[in-house]
Amino acid sequence: MDTSPLEKEIQYLKGVGPARASALKKLGIENVGNLLYYPPRAWADRSEIKPISKLIPGQHETVHGIVVMASTQKIKFKLTITKVVIQDKSGHITAVWYNQPFIEKQFKKGDEVIMFGKIDMFRGVLQINNPEYELSSPEDNDAVNVNRIVPVYPLTESVTQKQFRKMVKFALDNYLQYITEYLPEEFRKKFNLEELQKSLFAIHFPESFDSLEKAKYRLIFDEFFTVQFALNMKRKKMQAQQGNIFNITGEFKEIFRQHMPFKLTGAQRRVVEEIKKDVSSGKPMNRLLQGDVGSGKTVVAMIAAVIAKDSGFQTAFLAPTEILAAQHMRTAEKLLEGTGIKAELILGGAATKNKKAALERLKTGETDIVIGTHAIIQETVEFKNLGLAVIDEQHRFGVMQRAALLKKAAVKPHVLIMTATPIPRTLAMTVYGDTDVSVIDELPPGRKPIKTVLFSEAKKDRLYAFLEERLKEGGQIYIVYPLVDVSEKLDLKSAIESEKEIASRFPAFKTAIVHGQMKKPERDVIMSEFKEKKVHILAATTVIEVGIDIPNASVMVIEHAERFGLSQLHQLRGRVGRGDKQSYCILVGDPSTEDAIKRLTVMTSTSDGFKIAEEDLALRGPGDFLGTKQHGLPEFRLANIITDRKILELAKQAADWLVSDNCDMDHRKINETIDNIKHKSGRNYDLINIG
Repeated sequence: MDTSPLEKEIQYLKGVGPARASALKKLGIENVGNLLYYPPRAWADRSEIKPISKLIPGQHETVHGIVVMASTQKIKFKLTITKVVIQDKSGHITAVWYNQPFIEKQFKKGDEVIMFGKIDMFRGVLQINNPEYELSSPEDNDAVNVNRIVPVYPLTESVTQKQFRKMVKFALDNYLQYITEYLPEEFRKKFNLEELQKSLFAIHFPESFDSLEKAKYRLIFDEFFTVQFALNMKRKKMQAQQGNIFNITGEFKEIFRQHMPFKLTGAQRRVVEEIKKDVSSGKPMNRLLQGDVGSGKTVVAMIAAVIAKDSGFQTAFLAPTEILAAQHMRTAEKLLEGTGIKAELILGGAATKNKKAALERLKTGETDIVIGTHAIIQETVEFKNLGLAVIDEQHRFGVMQRAALLKKAAVKPHVLIMTATPIPRTLAMTVYGDTDVSVIDELPPGRKPIKTVLFSEAKKDRLYAFLEERLKEGGQIYIVYPLVDVSEKLDLKSAIESEKEIASRFPAFKTAIVHGQMKKPERDVIMSEFKEKKVHILAATTVIEVGIDIPNASVMVIEHAERFGLSQLHQLRGRVGRGDKQSYCILVGDPSTEDAIKRLTVMTSTSDGFKIAEEDLALRGPGDFLGTKQHGLPEFRLANIITDRKILELAKQAADWLVSDNCDMDHRKINETIDNIKHKSGRNYDLINIG
């Protein structure tokens, strides 16, 4: 039974009904409360609709007129232009859309229309490019659609802006009273925040742009604050817990140091010292280790595992893929050779007999370090004394999966999270706000910077000549093709045909292809042959940006590079440059969109993972950047961690203040506020606090 009018099912709201309710559910709107908190994506100023003759090129303006004509022209292959001419008493203007021919059907001669967009002058004619538009009628002359700042929402095709505004206005008039303020007045005054009810009304129907900015500020603050508060509480909970105290001067650490085939970089030594301080503190370590591909994170993790062994504890090393787990195992075998420390690989597909024996060795403590995928978090896996959990690319795992691993220890284990995806500071504050951060910002000595160049499809002959030179020098080459769900079969066919073309172009060298439709043993054979230099050119459609370490591979060719994300391009580039040869990353493509041009420009201009991550975050947003929504954090509706960085930092300060000794609010009010925040956050608070 509903506990609040705000939980009333959306279909029972006036003007909705079952059909519209189904469309609204696709937007995440299932009840009245969801509707009130569903923010516009833009606001159109219709408080002043200018005559067409008074419009200023370069400005975003609102125009109101009558449709004179609508037409669509096919200019060239794959390009259509739809034009709609509207006029008022002072003149006319042409609305233009590219490759959206269906829009022509929306307009009939004589229709009354309102448009909002950027005004341009093209060959002496006023144009409004790709405008927001609404057909209007005399009955629309109300307080919701015209003569004011009007909200523009992200909607599905089956719900119009006018219908949605009407629903929101009805909900505000009848249900806003049930929204309760959860922050006390003295808190709001300290951080300059508007009242919640006032802000919710103004986010939809602001009286002015000033009131809109104040409303946005309050609601963005709320989104950041509830997350920062939950992360704060999680950190306090962890600090109150007892952790295992590791021996940081044990014999195995000394044996390991003597057997190491190379010296640590300065950055690696610094991070090892940070880890030693954590694991000897008596509190559970919770540390994020960031470092570019090839920077030596696994070595640092192995040193932490050796310290655990010295202290009588086991280490679990959780990797997101079998390829990456196997890669870590090979690294472990090299590093641990002759030390007496035993590592074991456990994968989901292992033969039952072998797996059973491996699990028994883990349970009895014969195994010191277990490396594996999701297979090591299953209920059947038992440790004798788990003391350290190393989680590689944590965002690839669900919240509950990570928690399941940690529960296998009698006392909360130390946690080291590794990522080759550099996390920008603002994202680290939200995703890893409860975590200490270490950075390996130094590559091993002798590595040469990878040269990155962009080739257009038209210059393939020059590219092939370059590849032939590298092959004759004894180098090996990756060629990666994009593979997306929407056109997977076509992409795969194209990749297979392209590999055949490459094979015929370089008959003196052996070419092979790996892709997701192949069986694992077949892929493994090809990968082994590439590692043993029996294959010279490896074409791939599978994700090879992690888990392959082949020092002799000196060229990475990425076909249709404009179809890859920035972080993915950077990860692929990191597959080469692991030996002493000069390495190259060749981006092949003809970017046509502004975002694609930006991505490839960034790739050719820098190899700094953090700069690339910042750019990628700005282009894609945090949800896409992480590649999954499994990190346990709520999605922000209004807040943007790039553009709203100052509000994020203020929200963090506010969360710190509320639970600190410096908070001068009445103790009872503090506890009441904390309870209110937990109630407001609901399931999101619980998810963040798992583990």
